[in-house]
Amino acid sequence: MSDGWRTVRVPASSANLGPGFDALGIALGVYLECKFRPAKALTIRATGCDVDSISTGEDNLIWQTALRCGAEGPIELWIDNRIPIGKGLGSSAAAVVAGAVIGGRNWDRQRVLDEAARIEGHPDNVAACVLGGIVASAFDSRGDARAVRLELHRNYGVAVVIPDFRLPTKESRRVLPGSYSQADAVFNIQHSTLLLAALITGTGAAFPDAFEDRVHQPYRFALVPGLHQMTQLRAEGLLGCALSGAGPSILVFYERGHEDVCQLVQKVFAEHGHSSETMWTEAVGEGYSLSKD
Repeated sequence: MSDGWRTVRVPASSANLGPGFDALGIALGVYLECKFRPAKALTIRATGCDVDSISTGEDNLIWQTALRCGAEGPIELWIDNRIPIGKGLGSSAAAVVAGAVIGGRNWDRQRVLDEAARIEGHPDNVAACVLGGIVASAFDSRGDARAVRLELHRNYGVAVVIPDFRLPTKESRRVLPGSYSQADAVFNIQHSTLLLAALITGTGAAFPDAFEDRVHQPYRFALVPGLHQMTQLRAEGLLGCALSGAGPSILVFYERGHEDVCQLVQKVFAEHGHSSETMWTEAVGEGYSLSKD
């Protein structure tokens, strides 16, 4: 690593997309940006979204990941975060990917993906951060991460409705069962493959049924007020709604020109006593970038 500033920029992500639990993800056009250079002592500054939740000490997730991935000495680190924290938009995955890029120095994307996925424990968010687009991902029999990047069909848009409360990932995962019936497993395999094919080919007839899920969302209905109602929403131009990652934000897919369908989700949150805002974004085709300043 040279003595000058370098910048790593990592997109937000949403995982699962309904039935694709721990397998499907999408990169979103909201970013974590980190400027860094070698220093005599660790210095971390943070600006942007939810800065009160970002440590500026030794326990900072980006720095801890960089150390785990081989950082050779202290750095000066400037963090500009635009990804809401604790809202299901892959803030920790973005931090882990940024740390892997900083610590790994000249690692290629596959190495960054492998290390970040092992740290996160599942590859869906980090695969989107690394590759961009819509990703299908898995761990192979050796524990290495594999991912394939695809493009969302040009006629489809995506937005995120973000409520006024957080949902810790540990709490959201705690409610999931340890095993599933064969019928539910087959149901989700069928629907996740149908969803992926429909999103990239623009096959509108597959929606909204392709978003149906039996593996994680039903167990989380009690944690996100109105979630069950949101997954049942039907309207012209609305492809479907899904819990964004572990929640509580809601990912909304729609036909372009029908952006107003996001108001339906906000209305449901309001009926359950919560305010919300719509984050207008795009499925971005590029993963992280690393540049010299």
